[in-house]
Amino acid sequence: MAVVDWIVLCATLAFIVFYGVWKTRGSKSVEDYIRGGGNAKWWTIGLSVMATQASAITFLSTPGQAFHDGMGFVQFYFGLPLAMVVICLIFVPIYHKLKVYTAYELLEQRFDLKTRTLTAILFLIQRGLAAGITIFAPSIILSAVLGWNLQTLNILIGILVIIYTVSGGTKAVSVTHKQQMFVIMVGMFFTFFFILGTLPPDVSLGDSLKIAGATDKLNILDFGLDTRNRYTFWSGITGGFFLMLSYFGTDQSQVQRYLSGKSIRESQLGLIFNGILKVPMQFFILLVGVMVFIFYQYQSSPLNFNPAARDAVVNSTLAEDYSLLQEEHEALEKEKRMAQNEYTKALQLKDFNSIEQARINILAINDRENENRKVARTMIEEADPDVETNDKDYVFIHFILNNLPMGLVGLLLAVILSAAMSSTASELNALGTITALDLYKRNRSNTLNDSHYVLATKGFTLLWGVIAIIIACVANLFDNLIQLVNIIGSIFYGNVLGIFLLAFFFKYIKGNAVFLAAILTQIIIFVLFFTLIFPYESGQEKLGYLWLNAIGCVLVIVLASLFELFDKLLRKEPINV
Repeated sequence: MAVVDWIVLCATLAFIVFYGVWKTRGSKSVEDYIRGGGNAKWWTIGLSVMATQASAITFLSTPGQAFHDGMGFVQFYFGLPLAMVVICLIFVPIYHKLKVYTAYELLEQRFDLKTRTLTAILFLIQRGLAAGITIFAPSIILSAVLGWNLQTLNILIGILVIIYTVSGGTKAVSVTHKQQMFVIMVGMFFTFFFILGTLPPDVSLGDSLKIAGATDKLNILDFGLDTRNRYTFWSGITGGFFLMLSYFGTDQSQVQRYLSGKSIRESQLGLIFNGILKVPMQFFILLVGVMVFIFYQYQSSPLNFNPAARDAVVNSTLAEDYSLLQEEHEALEKEKRMAQNEYTKALQLKDFNSIEQARINILAINDRENENRKVARTMIEEADPDVETNDKDYVFIHFILNNLPMGLVGLLLAVILSAAMSSTASELNALGTITALDLYKRNRSNTLNDSHYVLATKGFTLLWGVIAIIIACVANLFDNLIQLVNIIGSIFYGNVLGIFLLAFFFKYIKGNAVFLAAILTQIIIFVLFFTLIFPYESGQEKLGYLWLNAIGCVLVIVLASLFELFDKLLRKEPINV
């Protein structure tokens, strides 16, 4: 990287950290530290909610996902706007009415302490894992591409987040999210227009989208009913809806964002703001990935975007075979550029027969190129089984470092690290809060003053920061990072959502039935995951992971109802629904 890139990167990160510490100095009460004083405006809430979900994984993995598989991943978010409406109408008024600090306080009031504790522990497990992954994601990729030490990056990112999260609590997270989202979106817009400017003069935005369409990258909607497909319209508005409803309605990392709202209306407006903008934002990030694909239709690309993978095979006994494959790849790229030029000319002449023939040629060349990439991955794995051959998460960072001008490289790296910090800060803030209030404070026999619990929350936040760094240091890639985080969430979220829905709408069901149902449901979900999803490669699963959210939610409600019914029958009590 050039000196100017280092300046842009360091200045951006330093500003965010010191701004967060400065703006939130002096938080001494639980109300200030955990709920941010309860005076956040709707735009702060909306941007903080968006930034919490938009981790570095979003900006590293999503463009790579679109590069390889097209825009279909956007269907994952189709359930989000509907989830926002439900949360605004049901969850937000209840949380504000009860004046809770955590979502799980409500469960003790409705059921009992053991149900509250179990649900809090389920949250801590899945969110603790996710916090480590959000640190690991940018670290592993920046380490491979820039040659930086992986463990040093994990520790550096973790420490930067811990500094302002521990010092300022919820308010520090919220106020820094605004700056982080600004940096993130500016960087993505710059990238989009830079790619557009590097395309051949006779290729307009419209032409580039037609090229993307010709290679099936713009296939957004899939109305198929095959539950094995990960991303369809139906899985998005059902499984995705349950996932988003649980994530935004019961996950403390998100609930804590809108509990800081000045009023119910401010919290609701912030969530609606997120619901309106989130899908277009994800659509645009995927579109950037498609534009990267278009860019490499005219420019040279590596057989594998992970430089560590390439180095592994080049320095092995397979180097000669890999070199021959690289020559074939370069020849295909020349054919591809010629085919793209023919397609563009056919578009300009509006010769539909020529357009179709050119499209078929492009698809055939891309199929041959994909086959060569598969062969390359096989060679790399044979050369070094420990190196990561799946390069989806390396596509965008490779493009940034090898093609963007000075200054913009530093800005985009700041985007990635800012996103990592924004998401991890929310997670650590929530983890520390839940541990301090739902476990530590609630299970103490004596009550201490506010300053003690603020100090305890800071201590637990620091502890979770250290745990997240440790998880990052031992983590590994899995297919695609953005999918890994959603898979982990899907294992737990349906169960947790069902517990909350039981609390809201099933007044006749008591704590013992819910507690037993939640434990049994989680066991069943683990069994489904390890038999129908985990043993199989991406696209070969027997069940799309998004369906776990709906299954878990329905299952815990049904089991709790049955347990309560059975208990009343044994006691010969009247059943009042």
